[in-house]
Amino acid sequence: MQHEKNHERFYFIEMCSYWQGSVNSSLFSNHFKLSVTQAKIIIGEYTKQHPDNIEYCKKTKGFKTTDLFNPAYISIDAYDFLNWLHLGKRSVTPPSHSHITNTSLNLPQRNISPLVMRQLVRAIEQKLRVDVEYSSLANPNGEGRIIHPHMFVKTGLRWHLRAFDEKHKAFRDFVLSRFTGEAELMDNASQNNKNDTAWHTMINVVIEPDQRLNLSQRQVVEREYNMQNGQLVIQTRAALVQYLLQEMQINLKMTENNPTAQQIILVNKADIKQWLFPD
Repeated sequence: MQHEKNHERFYFIEMCSYWQGSVNSSLFSNHFKLSVTQAKIIIGEYTKQHPDNIEYCKKTKGFKTTDLFNPAYISIDAYDFLNWLHLGKRSVTPPSHSHITNTSLNLPQRNISPLVMRQLVRAIEQKLRVDVEYSSLANPNGEGRIIHPHMFVKTGLRWHLRAFDEKHKAFRDFVLSRFTGEAELMDNASQNNKNDTAWHTMINVVIEPDQRLNLSQRQVVEREYNMQNGQLVIQTRAALVQYLLQEMQINLKMTENNPTAQQIILVNKADIKQWLFPD
């Protein structure tokens, strides 16, 4: 039991110090609901066991990783950090008493540069601008972008970064796996999430069974999605509506000849059209 507890605590120390740039006793005590004194003792235990991994930094008033850092509890994989954030930094130790088993699809992971990722994390933490190289289908060889990042977003199979793009003078989504090279931290960002209208605008997406299905088929779909009065209303951020439709496999550009293929349709396209990607 104590071994599992130490593993979880040391995992937190390495995650914060490596990815976020610093871990201190206040952050540690708040997360684990411990006193600051207890937190200092546990961080001290980690430094005794791994003396070359972290060192005190006067600037951040916390511990940061050294050039000799050799992770003992984490992997230097951006997906591990992103999933940790996605789970709300919950325990890394699964319950040992359960006999229930499960499995999931073994889906390919896209290549996210840990070096770029660490800089993006720190830019968000410190509210800084970032000069970074970005590749896209329009510019496959990559181009420099100066961005003001504010949020990591999981959109199904991919992770995105929500940021203000100085080139287009607008908030946009950047696929994390398309950042290349090295990211350079700059001065303070002038744009933040408070200025991101699409992020703070909540809209309703109305879904219903394809009306070409017969009554019995529509009832099956209604039960599956727990629809009320034949419809499902989903509230989402305007910035995420396109990803929501993609995840639900609702194709707006064409209609399947066979209504059982897609089964559900978007009812209120006209209401949300301004937030959809251009055709």
